[in-house]
Amino acid sequence: MTRHVILGTGVAGIAAAEAIRSLDIAAEIILVGDDPFGYYSRPGLAYVLTGEVLEKQLYPYATDDFKRLNVRYVKGRATRLLRETRQLEVDGKNMLTYDSLLIAVGAQAAPLTIPGANLPGVHKLDHLADARNILQSARRARRAVVVGGGITALELVEGLISQNIRVAYLLRGDRYWSNVLDEHESRIIEKRLKEDGVELIHHAEVVEVIGKRGRVDGVRLLDGRTLRCDLLAYAIGIQPRLELAKQAGLAMDRGILVNEYLQTNDPHIFAAGDVAQAYDPLTGRSIIDSLWSPAREQGWVAGLNMAGKRAPYVKSAPFNVTRLAGLTTTIIGAVGQGRDDDLVGIARGDSETFRSLPNAVAAQTGFDVNRLRLLIGEKRLIGAVVMGDQTLSMPLQKMIAANVDISPIRERLLQPNARLADIVLDFWKEWTAQ
Repeated sequence: MTRHVILGTGVAGIAAAEAIRSLDIAAEIILVGDDPFGYYSRPGLAYVLTGEVLEKQLYPYATDDFKRLNVRYVKGRATRLLRETRQLEVDGKNMLTYDSLLIAVGAQAAPLTIPGANLPGVHKLDHLADARNILQSARRARRAVVVGGGITALELVEGLISQNIRVAYLLRGDRYWSNVLDEHESRIIEKRLKEDGVELIHHAEVVEVIGKRGRVDGVRLLDGRTLRCDLLAYAIGIQPRLELAKQAGLAMDRGILVNEYLQTNDPHIFAAGDVAQAYDPLTGRSIIDSLWSPAREQGWVAGLNMAGKRAPYVKSAPFNVTRLAGLTTTIIGAVGQGRDDDLVGIARGDSETFRSLPNAVAAQTGFDVNRLRLLIGEKRLIGAVVMGDQTLSMPLQKMIAANVDISPIRERLLQPNARLADIVLDFWKEWTAQ
């Protein structure tokens, strides 16, 4: 009997198990994971903080779903990989043999490495346990400081506001998420935060967490200022979990390098999800995503190939529908460039493609709640940001993913004061009617 071992119980690992089982009802599938909560929706943690979602709603799988998959679960952490004998060591003692292995262990929050960062009251939002700890600390907190960037930082801000805590949000640079959003989009978000009572402090870098009676009592900034707080939350980026791949001598860059079949340089070992660095046709290089949909797609394709199929992974334009300061926002394709001083690498809900903008012309419309920005190449749309009204979110996603030739409307899109939404929507209707 063929044995497939899957490391990781996130969406990539579960999708791989589903794909294997779709082709082979007899194969043995072993899931190895060290998350005590198993398979749940990481994006949903933000809504647990705000009270909009109950913990039980985070779980997309019921007991019957796992029974249908017929997988064996091994609780533990993979500690060593012996490629020559195709063996995996779990918790430093138990050995599992495999015919094929998938590494889908994801990424972890980049640590805060300043004095006092280990004090009680300092929090990240990486796992369900983190969300629980934040809510526990919030019961006794009155003032909080949030540092970092990307989506998770705002999730922390919004979650703490919902607990009636006064929040100061510290940004090291000039504006929020500067390498994905343009200046106007950043200012829209910042304005909404201020309206919610958040104190925004730019050009502020925390260099020390001040403790009192064994708990957080404040933070010291690089310029010498101190801010009082009972709670410090940070979201400074994520780091793929590469320890096992490094020990095993797998090819790596920023993540585990894979080919079009999501195989590593060892043909029996595959990688998928946040830990994998896969080829992106939009930018022409291998990139890392930290998005739910690509993780699921990669897991599914990896599973098919583990089961003997030769299915290439064709990466589509990344997109994320999220909420920034209460404003529904869709980010598609390449929309920015450069680095963000508030992040180390990328954040959760992020893609390296988002900030890999090639030569393009920007067209934009809307200057308040409803805003549309298009990144226009020679013959196709390269990226888009849709804020507020989401009517165009799905059409733009489809057009960018399909590399639709926009030559018939390109000049109209670039006209001053062009009604971008109307032009795109009319074109979309004509294109889908063909």
